[in-house]
Amino acid sequence: MLSVAVVGASGYAGAELCRIFSAHNEVCLKHLYVSENSLDKNKKISDLYGSLRGRCDLVLEPMSDPKSLIGEVDAVFLATDHKVSHDVAPVLTASGIAVFDLSGAFRISDLNVFAEAYGFEHEYPELLASAVYALPEFVDLKALRATKMISLPGCYPTASQLALRPLIDSGLLDLNYRPSINAVSGVSGAGRKAKLTNSFCEVSLNAYGVFTHRHQPEIAEHLGTEVIFTPHLGDFKRGIHATINAKLKDNVTAEQVKKAFAVYDNKPLVRVKEGMPKLMDVQYLPYCDIGYAMKDGYIVVCSCIDNLLKGASAQAVQVFNLYYGFDELKGLFG
Repeated sequence: MLSVAVVGASGYAGAELCRIFSAHNEVCLKHLYVSENSLDKNKKISDLYGSLRGRCDLVLEPMSDPKSLIGEVDAVFLATDHKVSHDVAPVLTASGIAVFDLSGAFRISDLNVFAEAYGFEHEYPELLASAVYALPEFVDLKALRATKMISLPGCYPTASQLALRPLIDSGLLDLNYRPSINAVSGVSGAGRKAKLTNSFCEVSLNAYGVFTHRHQPEIAEHLGTEVIFTPHLGDFKRGIHATINAKLKDNVTAEQVKKAFAVYDNKPLVRVKEGMPKLMDVQYLPYCDIGYAMKDGYIVVCSCIDNLLKGASAQAVQVFNLYYGFDELKGLFG
């Protein structure tokens, strides 16, 4: 069995990792960590999340030195702040530990774009260059298995790329017109820490981060084209619904679009549907549901995911399974 640790385990994504690994028969979840100043340190994870009681009752250990993990585990999941992942990952990968990073610290390859998006300079360009960005439906398995630094896509980028990538790869879009992505996330996307902006009494349906959100350059880089990305916050707990408008090239047919989306026929966690998908159909599940409609040379694609699962923890474990050669669904429906 593989020994695994989760850093940042008290957050929503960390708790989902604990739940998934409790059903994964190839993994021994050995350590859960939080920051030294966390109010949750030395508590059991199941005291914070009652649904984990009897499934995962590990204590949340305060992490003072990432070197303490060397020789203890085979893989580490970083469900941490971007700067924390940036600082911790090099220590772990240098010792041969596989790092699965749920933060944005290794998603953008251009150092200047990274600094503008995340507000600090990247100090490990060589590790950044060796990192594999692992959208599982499209990742190069040979490259994935050759690295120790695995960068997991963000939640909005996952929903957006899965909707657009088949059309772009098939050469069906007129990219002189930027695809426009309008995506709504539940408040769990803002994390577990209490803030006025994600209090349910304060949340309304509203756009935020217009032209400034750090997921825009991530989406653009990995799609290979510029996009207009407008995120919204919705007054619901979890999930992302993305509505994407794009212009088709002249004379593109419905059959060509259908053939492009057939790339998912053998991808078990992407479901291309007749009609438009509903958020309720993917909440608490590791799927991405996609639907589309065409008219007058334009296409509207809708994509729905659970932001904590396909947008974070379930996708991270899906990539972990691919990395180690397991069935990619192992643990995800336990």
